[in-house]
This record gives sequence, C-alpha cells and structure tokens, in this order.
Amino acid sequence: MAIEVILHIHNQDPILGEIDEMPSKEDQIIKVSNPRYRDGRELHFLDHGVTTVLWPIAQLTFIEILPGEEAENIISFVRE
Repeated sequence: MAIEVILHIHNQDPILGEIDEMPSKEDQIIKVSNPRYRDGRELHFLDHGVTTVLWPIAQLTFIEILPGEEAENIISFVRE
C-alpha cells in the first residue's frame, strides 16, 4: 500500500507523491511515484509521462506523511 507524502525540498515548492515504504536512517535516496505539485500540476522539470523519481534525501528539508485510509477508520470522540 502506498503512503502519500509531501516532500519539502530546499528552495523549491513542496511536492506531493506516494512512496512504498518509509525510508530508513541508512537510505540516501527515496523512490517517489506520481510526483506532482500539491495543486495537482505536473512538475515542470520532469519529462512528460514520468511516473517514478528517485530523490536524494540530502535535498529534502523534511517529509510530511499524510493520513491514509487507516486514519479515516479510527473513531474519535463524538459529541452528541
């Protein structure tokens, strides 16, 4: 199951994409599928039709992990 993330890259707009697994502390690259800007636009620096990119982790400031389907199924406090 893919994990949806937002990559915050040094001096660039954040990029939305999916990863197969969380990177470990030994990893130097991260494999991102379906990279796009947060508003859905294609990335201008990639060729048309590119669906997977290997990104050097050294270029990332941080990674946001978006809630998945599991989080939607969690029942929280409900006030009636």
